[in-house]
Amino acid sequence: MSNLIISGGQKLSGEVTPSGNKNSVLPILCATLLTNQEITLRNVPDLTDVNKLVQQLQEVGSTITWDKETATMTINHSTFNPTFFAEDFPVGMRGSILLFSPLLNRLKKFRMKNEIGGCSLGIREIDPHIDVLEALGATVKKGEILEFSIDQQFTSGKLWPDYMSVTTTENFINGAVVAKGTSRMTNAASEPHVQELCRFLEQMGAKIEGIGTSTLTIHGVQELSGTDYTIGSDHHEITTFLALGAMTGGEIRVHKAIPEHFPLIVRSFNKLGVHIEYENDTAIVRENQSLIVQRPFTHNMLQKIEAAPWPYFPVDLMPLLIALAIKAKGEVMFWNKVYEGGLFWAPELLKFGAKVSLSDPHRLIIFGGEPLTPATVAAPNIIRAAIALTMLALSTEGKSTILNADSIKRAHPHFNEKLTELGANISWE
Repeated sequence: MSNLIISGGQKLSGEVTPSGNKNSVLPILCATLLTNQEITLRNVPDLTDVNKLVQQLQEVGSTITWDKETATMTINHSTFNPTFFAEDFPVGMRGSILLFSPLLNRLKKFRMKNEIGGCSLGIREIDPHIDVLEALGATVKKGEILEFSIDQQFTSGKLWPDYMSVTTTENFINGAVVAKGTSRMTNAASEPHVQELCRFLEQMGAKIEGIGTSTLTIHGVQELSGTDYTIGSDHHEITTFLALGAMTGGEIRVHKAIPEHFPLIVRSFNKLGVHIEYENDTAIVRENQSLIVQRPFTHNMLQKIEAAPWPYFPVDLMPLLIALAIKAKGEVMFWNKVYEGGLFWAPELLKFGAKVSLSDPHRLIIFGGEPLTPATVAAPNIIRAAIALTMLALSTEGKSTILNADSIKRAHPHFNEKLTELGANISWE
């Protein structure tokens, strides 16, 4: 495990271009299995999860070349060898579940061990993914070994899941685009990375209605073609750099900042006394923001930021604004409506001198604007929580250490280099 060593307190200023969105590239990489024609992906981030998935696909015969300097990847699955799946489904990483629909479409059958998975955020259910495959005509034999099979192709179906799950929606999309007939999913996830998967598949010839809404209607096609597609910016990274500018008193300009996805995020910044400006697609946080929490008009209520599936405030961005709120003067309640373990890292904030109160597993109250001191803290295996602790260290004068910070490498390529260019003193140990 790697640690981050940070000498904080510097004002971070400058210009930065965010990386490609990891949460987009993983389902898109899986979707490339739906064709044997060549596909080129651009702006592919060099991340551990992406490298693992590429290795998995190469091990089953797919031809993948990746120029990491130009972030360009060329993929051809015509050399895919189905005999490599004579045994169990590959479960080397959480993102493997996104292979369900594309692999079943290609192999017509596979099997996997029935094991409970998850991470520090909580248990990750497999049941909704079984529902997806059954809705699209697959047969699932359940036991200690799960066996999945279809006839010649998926058949159209309708699905209304219990909740808006990103990976469940992505598996439904990847199956329905090649199913026979028209499929519909109600209560579909609509996050930016789900929308991007849809746009990628449209370039391949898919027919999808309702992109960006909670109802998707998909008309299956017989065949998808190759394409050349550029992965969009990571809205998590955009938010990180804007918040860091505000926390350290600097001015940061973030290019390719996808303003169409940011109105609610910008409103949440405003609640914490931070104003975000736009010049075309460049987001700007000016130096010396007020960092005073806005009081609600209903004065007996705490200011509040609620996180839930898109188009709510994104739950993965909550730790970043928790860090920002600790620097802002005033009280804010954060409400995580998704993960049962999403706030259990909060005691690490106390080590910096922050005043926080964990009301229950889903709600945290920040009493911000208090003096902070450098600290040694342990990052949980939650990407954005590790980032939030790093942000606090960068904005606190003195030497801090973030222990076990490797999860950052799963989502932010060249993170230290970008921060160094903005004036940070940060290094891996």
